[in-house]
Amino acid sequence: MTIADGGLEARRFRSDYAAQRLAEGRAHSAEDMNRLPYLTTGPIARQWRVRARSFDALCRTVLAPLRALKGSPLSILDVGAGCSWLCYRASLSGDTAVALDVRDDSVDGLGAAAHYLVEQPGRFGRVVGSFDALPLSQRRFDVAIFNASIHYAFNLATVLREAARVVSVGGRIVVLDSPFYASEAAGAAMVAEKRSEARTRFGERASTLMAPPFIEFLTSERLATAASGLGLEWRRHRVRYPIWYETRPLVALVRGRRQPSRFDLWESTIR
Repeated sequence: MTIADGGLEARRFRSDYAAQRLAEGRAHSAEDMNRLPYLTTGPIARQWRVRARSFDALCRTVLAPLRALKGSPLSILDVGAGCSWLCYRASLSGDTAVALDVRDDSVDGLGAAAHYLVEQPGRFGRVVGSFDALPLSQRRFDVAIFNASIHYAFNLATVLREAARVVSVGGRIVVLDSPFYASEAAGAAMVAEKRSEARTRFGERASTLMAPPFIEFLTSERLATAASGLGLEWRRHRVRYPIWYETRPLVALVRGRRQPSRFDLWESTIR
């Protein structure tokens, strides 16, 4: 199964995933969507406070310098765009963008972006597709951003190869808001925990949501290995997150729990 195909299993996954996202409070009003990622209220506002720090780092360390180097607005591919909030933010800066996702539902898939296009007509487009076979021409973009999405890859090397194909020479590939672990063992412990708690967390949707063979997490070694045949070298930008986020490893140690993941921002230049 590929998540983007039209088969029954893929369609059931997309439907159950949207239902789970709705249950978790990830559907937002138009007013709240215009605030993303700077959302301060609601059931997942704490997560958005972390993601806002990542987005600020993206703008400061990648987008602004590249825009200055190019001397003109950027062309951005938002890979795994969800509701397309990042494309909306890019459009406010004068950039053009394409939001790509396998989901077009109105919960927090591409369908939820309709009101953005009323406010910023023509500034970004939406494409339904899988990031292991991008339905886009080569060397089209200045930046491809995996926006909290690359851990949904089946094959990391394939996904990075596709991103490198559509980004122009001198452009950037960015990994944003995906869980990185210090070791394979730490990441495997998270996956085992997730599977053991799936029935409690997801209910009757558990078997569908846990079926796809996602890579689930990254390590610096995984990222380097997958990129080794593509000539990609990664630079990590450490993001200053809220204090509660930064102290999670210490809290986990004191409580005898597995070590948590960390986001940060990872950037590579197309040579």
